[in-house]
Amino acid sequence: MEIAIGLLAIAATVLGGAWLADRLELPAPLVLIVLGIAGSYLPFVPEVALSPDVVLLGILPPLLYAAAIQTSLVDFRNNRAVILGLSVGLVLFTALGVALFLGAVLGLSFGVAFAIGAVVAPPDAVAATAVGRQIGLPRRLVTILEGESLVNDATALVALRTALAAAGVASGAVAGDVTFARVVGDFLWASLGGAAIGVVVSLVVVVLRKRFSTEPAFDTVLSFMVPFAAYVPAEEVHASGVISVVTAGLILGHKSPRTQSGASRLSERINWGSIQFLLENAVFLLIGLQVFYVVENVRSSELSVGRITFAAVGTLVAVLLLRPLWVFPFRYLRTHVMRAEAEAPWSHTVVLSWAGMRGVVTLAAALLLPTGTQHRAVLVLIAVVVTIGTLLVQGTTLPWVARRLGVRGPDPREDALQAATVLQAATRSGLDVLDRMPDVDESTKDMLRERASDRVNQLWERLGPRGLDGVETPSTQYRRARMQMLTAEREEVLRLRDEGRADDVVLRVVLGALDLEETMLDRLEDQESRLAESEMLPVDTIEAPCEHLEEIDACVEPRTPEGCEECLRNGTTWVHLRLCLDCGHVGCCDSSEFKHATGHFHESSHPVMRSIEPGESWRWCFVDEVVG
Repeated sequence: MEIAIGLLAIAATVLGGAWLADRLELPAPLVLIVLGIAGSYLPFVPEVALSPDVVLLGILPPLLYAAAIQTSLVDFRNNRAVILGLSVGLVLFTALGVALFLGAVLGLSFGVAFAIGAVVAPPDAVAATAVGRQIGLPRRLVTILEGESLVNDATALVALRTALAAAGVASGAVAGDVTFARVVGDFLWASLGGAAIGVVVSLVVVVLRKRFSTEPAFDTVLSFMVPFAAYVPAEEVHASGVISVVTAGLILGHKSPRTQSGASRLSERINWGSIQFLLENAVFLLIGLQVFYVVENVRSSELSVGRITFAAVGTLVAVLLLRPLWVFPFRYLRTHVMRAEAEAPWSHTVVLSWAGMRGVVTLAAALLLPTGTQHRAVLVLIAVVVTIGTLLVQGTTLPWVARRLGVRGPDPREDALQAATVLQAATRSGLDVLDRMPDVDESTKDMLRERASDRVNQLWERLGPRGLDGVETPSTQYRRARMQMLTAEREEVLRLRDEGRADDVVLRVVLGALDLEETMLDRLEDQESRLAESEMLPVDTIEAPCEHLEEIDACVEPRTPEGCEECLRNGTTWVHLRLCLDCGHVGCCDSSEFKHATGHFHESSHPVMRSIEPGESWRWCFVDEVVG
């Protein structure tokens, strides 16, 4: 009963803390860790002891997998050199720097000092993604931070195991029996062995999904098994369970559109989103709850309070300084000396160097230190100080640093433009297949063409202002009307249920269909609210510009700058305005009732138009159907 009440209290605190963080516009990890620290000093809050096995086997695999399946394998591969430089080079550099500092301050042997250095070296995947989502960083920075934090735990844990063996404090270890060749061999086996096991697990899952792809419940349960199926075998053969889970997650996330049905992907997304929310927030609450008991254990140490404080705060400062000392020279070497990548803005490098928040793996690794380790209680306290210190110092100041340096995430309107062009290309392929279907009658083809056109126009409508003088766009009007219809339809279904006039199973099917449609409409509305807040629209294309886009002038004087030429003449209205770059004709978009811009192309054969909505500069070629 005590365990059940404790779990219920943790879940309730996580929900309350996340709600409070949302109201305060702060990352939830920061609020929850403060709540945890305060709770650890309350007399009625029982001790919640974190064991390494619970963290490394019960919490870490699902969190890593949940992050990995959402990480782009293509982006990870494109940034692999930077990710490896941070997840391997920076971890070892930080561990060495901390080892030299603590060896001098506490008189630790190098093996023990390097072990605690490896403990505090790796930034946390959960902290990086949680804070990164909150402040909105550029996608490449987020990819690098996620990739680094997904892989660096493996480097840290291998380094910790090797350091403890070298110090002779690991189980069955003898000091001095560690050679350079053995260290390199252990690291290669941990990395390559873990990756190989992850690949095998992912291939088995792909086969099973193809065989049982029509059953979302089966696929969801299989998905829950994957992180443990990858982690446990890897750890059993002394490879890296972290690498195994990350590899399996990256591959399965990349292959999911081809191996899972739409219903399975939707179910997996919802279920893993819930698990990730609960676990990643509970982790930070649990970290805070350790503070009181960790401090109490240090009271019996033979070291003075001043020396312990200097060691803990000094390690925190060292961790904060060592990251930029590695990141800046590393980025300079890659961009200016090796010419291996395009030069990154210096502001991005600053943000990258300051995004080093530690998390639960640091605390769990500290608890792995054997009981006979020199000054073990003090070293655990140092790990807690570094974890909480980086979260509070870097987590609270990183948004300010990003804002001051003008580092922002992708413009929602840029995403909207790219989404529209991607869907345009996809729809074109679908219509080509439709045209080659002799067994489909023309009335059905016309209906499908109209629905495809409406779906594309809906995305194009998200660009530009939200209607003229407060007038709703067609898709906004449709969504508002359809939401009201769905409410009435649901009420009618519930009336039939309450009167017992239809079978419950049938009613659930109908309600499920209504709920799915409402979910899609709500998501579109949320996206449009973010679009309305954005002000600029960089041009980003998914295809190379065609010859028409390259040859045409980007600017021409509009003949009727006040609006659509035909609509002004006929007294009709438009949604968005388009400018012909050959003759200056201003016409209305395809979401407008009369589609005068497209009509002008069919009459004149002028190939390129440009949006003349405020803040937009993208162009469209009618002939080749590409944006530029």
